[in-house]
Amino acid sequence: MPAKGLSRVSGPGTTVSTALLALALAVSALTGCDASSTPERQSQKPAAVRLPPRHAGFDYQIGGAYPPPAGVRIVSRDRSDSPAPGLYNICYVNAFQAQPEERSSWPADLLLRDARGKVVIDEDWNEPLLDLRTPARRKRVAERVDQWIDGCAKKGYDAVEPDNYDSYTRSHHLLTAADATAFMRLISRHAHERHLAIGQKNTTELAGQRGQAGLDFAVTEECGQYDECEAYAKAFDDRVVDIEYTDSGLRKALARWGKRLSIVRRDVDVSTPGEPEYVRKVR
Repeated sequence: MPAKGLSRVSGPGTTVSTALLALALAVSALTGCDASSTPERQSQKPAAVRLPPRHAGFDYQIGGAYPPPAGVRIVSRDRSDSPAPGLYNICYVNAFQAQPEERSSWPADLLLRDARGKVVIDEDWNEPLLDLRTPARRKRVAERVDQWIDGCAKKGYDAVEPDNYDSYTRSHHLLTAADATAFMRLISRHAHERHLAIGQKNTTELAGQRGQAGLDFAVTEECGQYDECEAYAKAFDDRVVDIEYTDSGLRKALARWGKRLSIVRRDVDVSTPGEPEYVRKVR
């Protein structure tokens, strides 16, 4: 879910050169890097990253940063904000759709269009979907998202949360799950190169593809409300942070998963303290 109001990466003799070439080929074989393979097909080899702690106090602040409440060890904030000192920080980026205020900055051919040339919109948030149907377009979109990921790393975040992994389900069948996974694999590789962990946002139907997509943990919305926590807990070995938007969802999540997952109740607009809509509960 996007944050409101935010701007949301050759001869028989063995010479030195041939010896070096042989060594390079051996290393390539050991690491699984086939020079003939495309970037999307290369195996995922994440660099050392720091994973979020399990069952830790969590706050979801993508609607605006504020001092984390007592007991919070993990916080998620929009990429425009700075991380919270001393905590595990997750950086929110809207990776699969364009923020309404940023629509004009995207190349027109990278906005997904239907057969009539009309831009496909996520009606709930008025966000155009990005066109991920070909390797070339995925690469161009990833180049832009990778810049945001670089910004998260430079600010000192520990992880990145790319939102709208499930945008293909709103694409009127123009995008596929395979398109989404291929694009996620691109940005996951880049995040790992920047020593950032990367979280799967929702999309329970692709949790089983976490290895192929290069994902490390899950950020879920209302997995308690919709009885989806088990799928994420199993796929990510309980490294799950969950946001519930209703009291009933919070009760359901805590009843079964309160001792295993990181769970918080927020208002749907993820407001900041002082705003009339602000809600944060952990029990």
